[in-house]
Amino acid sequence: MDLFCSFLSSEHLINIKQRAASTSSGAAEASPLRLNIAAAASTAVAIGSAAWYYHLYGPVAQAATPAEEGLHPAKYPWVHEQMFKTFDHQALRRGFQVYREVCAACHSLNRIPFRTLVGSVLTVDEAKALAEENEYDAEPNDQGIIEKRPGKLSDYLPDPYPNEEASRFANAGALPPDLSLIVKARHGGCNYIFSLLTGYPEEAPAGAQVGAGLNFNPYFPGTGIAMARVLFDGLVEYEDGTPASTSQMAKDVVEFLNWAAEPEMDDRKKMGMKVLVVTSALFALSVWVKRYKWAWLKSRKIVYDPPKGSSGGH
Repeated sequence: MDLFCSFLSSEHLINIKQRAASTSSGAAEASPLRLNIAAAASTAVAIGSAAWYYHLYGPVAQAATPAEEGLHPAKYPWVHEQMFKTFDHQALRRGFQVYREVCAACHSLNRIPFRTLVGSVLTVDEAKALAEENEYDAEPNDQGIIEKRPGKLSDYLPDPYPNEEASRFANAGALPPDLSLIVKARHGGCNYIFSLLTGYPEEAPAGAQVGAGLNFNPYFPGTGIAMARVLFDGLVEYEDGTPASTSQMAKDVVEFLNWAAEPEMDDRKKMGMKVLVVTSALFALSVWVKRYKWAWLKSRKIVYDPPKGSSGGH
């Protein structure tokens, strides 16, 4: 009887183990399936998200007509865009003069402090004198009244208008953009700004439709721009005696605006040259060290010397 009971209990244990084994094998088979489903779902979500993002922001906006796109500017040989060239500081000085006498009446340059002009465009004394020509709000006095003070080098170039509403009112509803980053903010950069300034014809060509209060310029998208032609031959008298032709003034002010967008360019190029020299020296040194360190391994010779046979033989 005891033997029979033990036999039944052993059979019961075997059945339990078999069921457990089948359950574990089923779970093992189902686990990769769930992983595959999760991976496929994640991939589908990622691809769908990328496709939706491209649908919203990926396609390039194309103009419906060539007039809406504007005439593409020619590419001019700007010297400061070359790798080993810097800004022409005489041109920067002339360009700042054009900005002050022509552009500053409508356009601001409110990201440039007077101190940035020192060394690149003006001397320290010239920058201080220019800053003191303007008045800025001082700290409130004991009575809480904000008084005016002369400008200093840490102040930023003043805006021509106190607010946006005054700017629009003075320009027939148009808002003149700030010129601090205008070269970087426009497709074509220096080429576009130069072409725009020099691209005003004497009169609009036949068939061109120009809205009321607008001026024809083929380089401006839509060909109708609120800004009239502002540069004319001899408009500015350069202090260095350079002839102030329209193209010369446009070239100088564009180079100045390019400097305003990245005044650190000269220093960045100088630092880049130093980095290239140092990294080249370090690379050459590392090659020499590598060859010196591994020369023993790469130049060694392994000679196999078979053992001499014993006199007794095998």
